[in-house]
Amino acid sequence: ESTSIALTSHGYMGHNYMMVMCAMTMLYSMTLWFKDMMAESTYLGDHTLAVKKGMMQGFLLFVVSEMLIFVSLFWAYLHSALNPSVELGMQWPPAGMEAMSAAELPLLNTMMLLASGVTITFAHHALINGNRKNTLYGFLYSTLLIVIFVGCQGLEYKIAPFTISDSVYGSTFFSATGLHGLHMMMLGIMLALCTWRVYNYD
Repeated sequence: ESTSIALTSHGYMGHNYMMVMCAMTMLYSMTLWFKDMMAESTYLGDHTLAVKKGMMQGFLLFVVSEMLIFVSLFWAYLHSALNPSVELGMQWPPAGMEAMSAAELPLLNTMMLLASGVTITFAHHALINGNRKNTLYGFLYSTLLIVIFVGCQGLEYKIAPFTISDSVYGSTFFSATGLHGLHMMMLGIMLALCTWRVYNYD
């Protein structure tokens, strides 16, 4: 999905179809999973201690695998940045490539991510204390910040002076940020579902 988003944003032919198909498959899978999880836990009471323990172990394995994926992407970036090859002109960013300014759109995205961390922590504490109104506001603001973040990241892809095919610089940038953006899209969907459930007293 992240590769098709990067290719589509830079006008590569035929990748709109792939992006839409990947997004529809992901949304369909998430819908079925959410439906089963809500029915089993809330209405059927099937989440025993053994099931909860298994879900926690599965989540921890997921977090470890995600950490390893991002470590490999940062490793590729740092290896190329700290030891640029002759093909890159022995410099980083590669010769003839214009880098993005970190003080513009990337800074705004970073601030939105930090703000969404604050609002989701606020919602979490409100949920623990049984404050439905503040929980709803926290979830709603977090969801809105994530939607704005994803939109700004799409804009960042559109105005980037390089593409995914521009050496290791472009491929590591778009792979890492694209994968992170995909995670944020899924998180936005999950938070929207949580907001809807709190709103409906579910």
